[in-house]
Formats: sequence, structure tokens, C-alpha cells
Amino acid sequence: MGFDLDSLLQQYAGANPASAADPAQAENDFDRVAQSAPQADLAQGVSEALRSDQTPPFPQMVGQLFNQGDSGQRAGMLNQLLSGIGPGVLSSLAGGVLGSLFGGHGNATAAAPQVTPDQASTMSPEQVQQIAEKAEQHNPGIVDRMGEFYAQHPQLVKGLGGAALAIALGHMAQGMRR
Repeated sequence: MGFDLDSLLQQYAGANPASAADPAQAENDFDRVAQSAPQADLAQGVSEALRSDQTPPFPQMVGQLFNQGDSGQRAGMLNQLLSGIGPGVLSSLAGGVLGSLFGGHGNATAAAPQVTPDQASTMSPEQVQQIAEKAEQHNPGIVDRMGEFYAQHPQLVKGLGGAALAIALGHMAQGMRR
């Protein structure tokens, strides 16, 4: 007793799914799709919502999701972001907090240190937004990596709101057509 994933997604396949969707319905539909769709398709849809000009800028959304995540999710988000920029930039980010978290390790040849949940809990959403901005500047592919991370945490993605979810669903529908 399932539902027709293709039919559901086709409702969002229009040119501007964000303006046509009821936010509450988009959240419900996203829940259903997240449980049924292949994770790669979900990641692609979330990535497209993160880079859409119909949603807030990528760094702002990352800060928002960081604020809503639990300590493990927060650490995971930071580790994804930091792996996208390299350790040479660490000491200048987030008011120098990252360099001090890792004992001043900022040499460009070392691997990015892993942030623990306890360390992540000391970071503010604004600091994470700054990190996301730098990560996007240094590595535009970070948007896709974050989309993959968020696809593993669909309940967290719901915090982006109905318009962003409708955009994600619309891109998933377009991807299924190809």
C-alpha cells in the first residue's frame, strides 16, 4: 500500500514550484518523498534548493539548519563545510574560533580536523554562516556535499520551509523526467 512517487513529484514539476505550493502540503509531501525516493535524488533536489535564487543564500540556509540541528548534526555540518575549504583558512574563520578550537593548527598541508559535537555546540549560527560563505567561495561543490549531508537528515531539511521544499521536490521531478 504505497503511493505513486512519480505522480506526487509531478505536482512540483512546474516552472515555479515555490509559488504554487502550499507550504504545509510541501512539508507533508517532502516527508513522503524522503521516505521513498533514492537518497541520491533527494540529495540533488536539496542541493538545487540550496542554490536556488528563490531561496535565501546558501550560507544563510546553512546557518538556519545549524541552529535547528542537534549536536551530532551540527558537528556533521561543520565537518562537511571544513572539508570543503581546507585547513589553511581555518584560523581566519569564525572570528578565529576555529583556529583556537584546534589548537592553532592552520597549516595548509594538514587534513581538516574533525569537529566534535561538544566543539560544535560552542559555535553560533552566525559563525557557521561565515564558514559556509567561505566554503562556497573556495569550493562551489560544497553545495552538493551539503545537499548529500542534508539528504541523510530529511527532518532537518524541513526547517527550510515549504518554498524550499517545493523547489527541492520540483528539481527531483525534473530529474526523474530526464
